[in-house]
Amino acid sequence: MSDTISQMRREVLEIPTAVDRLLTSGASDIQHAAAAVRTLDPNYLVTVARGSSDHICTYLKYATEILLGRPVASIGPSVASIFKAPLHLDNSLCISVSQSGQSPDIVEMARAAKRDGSLSVAITNDPASPLANTSDHTLQIHAGPERSVAATKTFVTSAVAGLSLLAEWRGDADLRGAIHTLPEALERAISIDWPEVRAAIGEESSLFTLGRGPVWAVSNEAALKFKETCQIHAESYSSAEVLHGPVSIVDEGFPVLCFAAADAAQDALVEIADQVAAKGAKVFVTSKRSKAAVGIDHIRTDHALTDPLSLIVSFYAMVERVAASRGINPDAPRHLKKVTETV
Repeated sequence: MSDTISQMRREVLEIPTAVDRLLTSGASDIQHAAAAVRTLDPNYLVTVARGSSDHICTYLKYATEILLGRPVASIGPSVASIFKAPLHLDNSLCISVSQSGQSPDIVEMARAAKRDGSLSVAITNDPASPLANTSDHTLQIHAGPERSVAATKTFVTSAVAGLSLLAEWRGDADLRGAIHTLPEALERAISIDWPEVRAAIGEESSLFTLGRGPVWAVSNEAALKFKETCQIHAESYSSAEVLHGPVSIVDEGFPVLCFAAADAAQDALVEIADQVAAKGAKVFVTSKRSKAAVGIDHIRTDHALTDPLSLIVSFYAMVERVAASRGINPDAPRHLKKVTETV
């Protein structure tokens, strides 16, 4: 195994600084967009994204529904780009997420949502991108260049930008304070890379990741990263769903990584983790409350909604090591490129 540090690891190490830069340089744009959202007072939200960006939207969906009581729906970009179907979106907020802001289908759906009645907010790393240009407001994530194909710092900064918008919209001082302490918490999270999980994965070719509520979005992102950086067939499930069929493929030693935040779903998730462990799986969970599953190190933040972000940073630190141990370059996964443009 080479001692050369990967670009992916460099970018993971940059996450705390990138978040701090976003909170400083992006504050004005976030506040301006939040003021427009408060004035609109939307009845509901829609999101537009693909891949890792869509996992951010899942995270923001739960956060919005929990904090603000507004339902959130994901719109398939092909509704606009291929099917050309208009939508009834009066008095809604549309959040589009794309680190490049270039994919034609994302841009077209954002444009159509604005046409059909939405206030349009883009979350992107490129404020001059087509997505930014077609939106009412742009939240630049200030991540700096991300050269590794696997999104890491752009995932976290996009999530922080979206969560900050919600905190400002709601005027939530507790959440706002927790967001501003994130850089220090994420710095500590980077030092955790779960060697016991890496050992259990070994040469396995299949595994599960689990979550519940906002942290299920992190489970989804983790499963994707296992696939794209390690060529491991990973499937993400809500802990509420895994016993409804998927658990049938679990056999002795099957790896399962469970993401638990310090929120109302933690006990329910840990109970399922223990049940799956009792069936012979090697189950790991980011909680101290498990009995049969193995509790693993984790960093808790100052708010349950920011906990998922520290967990994904520790995961990124781990998955890069798993890829390296398999002789895979996580910066250039096979069949993939940094910007994927779909119609």
